[in-house]
Amino acid sequence: MKPDLKQIQVPIESEMVVFEQKFRDFMKSKVKLLDHITNYIVKRKGKQMRPMFVFLTAGVCGEINDSTHRGAALIELLHTATLVHDDVVDDANYRRGFFSVNALWKNKIAVLVGDYLLSRGLLLSVDNGDFHLLQIVSNAVKEMSEGELLQSYKARKLDVDEEVYYEIIRQKTASLIASCCAVGAASVNGDLEMVSKMREFGEKVGMAFQIKDDLFDYGEEEIGKPVGIDIKEKKMTLPLIFALSKADWLEKKKIIHLIRNKSNDKKAVNQVIDFVKKSGGLDYAKEKMNGFYQEALGILEGFPESEYRASLSALVSYTIERKK
Repeated sequence: MKPDLKQIQVPIESEMVVFEQKFRDFMKSKVKLLDHITNYIVKRKGKQMRPMFVFLTAGVCGEINDSTHRGAALIELLHTATLVHDDVVDDANYRRGFFSVNALWKNKIAVLVGDYLLSRGLLLSVDNGDFHLLQIVSNAVKEMSEGELLQSYKARKLDVDEEVYYEIIRQKTASLIASCCAVGAASVNGDLEMVSKMREFGEKVGMAFQIKDDLFDYGEEEIGKPVGIDIKEKKMTLPLIFALSKADWLEKKKIIHLIRNKSNDKKAVNQVIDFVKKSGGLDYAKEKMNGFYQEALGILEGFPESEYRASLSALVSYTIERKK
């Protein structure tokens, strides 16, 4: 049976309800415009997988407490700030099917809202002495920025190999899920080895999560983002990297030419997609994704059995079986 988010949430159902209200409170401002925008952001929330990782991990490692709630809010505040800023950088008008903040209120206000969310997260931790949680999350934000910049730099040169790809997704995506799990553990337990294990667990999940996301680009499922969007943005993902590594010199040159010069041409993008599929790129990526998935489960099995561990395991399965 495929994992269901409602079932996964059962052990932390009450915590998630309390968290939603606390998160709204943490975002409040005396400035009416700011309050209006933050309410809009809260209403269009996604699946809330990040706080789920925090609470379930905390449940596996100890007893969920106020520090856990603040840690989950810190991650949501800092991550939401990065998304608001990303939409400005990308000139994106939509986020999760809704208008982006910059589309409705223009870039200047969007940047300021992102800055506000960032400062609220920092103050939330400083005011409550959660410096150990702030260090974990701040490091993740630093890594995410480095990962995005590395990917942008490599998109110009189109010379990403498998090793560089893993480093990009480790920083860009896996570092955030790793921080969720490390924060969950650190909020309830001072055992540094346990926190480190949970951070590693989250990193493996994040790697599998991003590879799954990259597979969506090849039309494996009906999803929110258009097929071929990564190719149009000249992002070198694992299926393409593998396919190019198996191609002869002439074919490789032809595909690189299409990506570099015709990434906005639908016919050219479809040629690249067909090339990747015929070269076994999708199967290779799925194999690597399952490898990270199994490594994550192996780490989790080192913790005592509980309803929290069972739900956390199901949440990991959900990340690689999701349809969007």
